Amino acid sequence: MPISQGDTLPDATLVKMGADGPAPVTISELTKGRKVVVFAVPGAFTPTCHSAHVPSFVRTKDQFDAKGVDEIICVSCNDPFVMQAWGEATGATAAGITMLGDASSEFTKALGMDFDAPPAGLVARSKRYAMLVEDGKVTLLQAEESPGVCEVSGGESLLANM
Repeated sequence: MPISQGDTLPDATLVKMGADGPAPVTISELTKGRKVVVFAVPGAFTPTCHSAHVPSFVRTKDQFDAKGVDEIICVSCNDPFVMQAWGEATGATAAGITMLGDASSEFTKALGMDFDAPPAGLVARSKRYAMLVEDGKVTLLQAEESPGVCEVSGGESLLANM
C-alpha cells in the first residue's frame, strides 16, 4: 500500500554526490527534527521531469524557504552521477535543491510508489509525487495519477496547499 499523509517515512539509504564522490545519506538523518519537501520523478532528463517538475521547485525555492522548509530534495531512481549532472543542467543544484539517487529503488519501493513502463525503457522507477515531511512524518502528500503529467506535484501546487 502506498504511503499516505500521517505516515512516518520508511528509512532508506539514498546516494548523493559529495566532494569525494558518491556518499550515502539516510532519509531518517535528512528529516529528523526538520521540515523537508521531498519530490520524486520517474527519471532524470525525461521530458516532463526536466521541463516542468524540477523547474517548478527551482522557481519556488525562495517561497518554500519563507515557509520554514529546511531542504528540498529531488529523488529519482537514477545513479548519483546522473543526478549530479541533471542538477547542474536544470539549475536545481545552483538553487540549493538536493539531488538524490535511489538507484536500487529501495526508498521508492518502501513507499509503494514504484512502477514499470518497459516500452518507454522505464523499469523500477518512481511515480511522480511531492510531499511535505515534518520530523519524518508525511504531513502533506500530492501524487500524480499519471507519471507523464506534473500538476498536483509541482512546486506551486504544493505551496498552495501548505
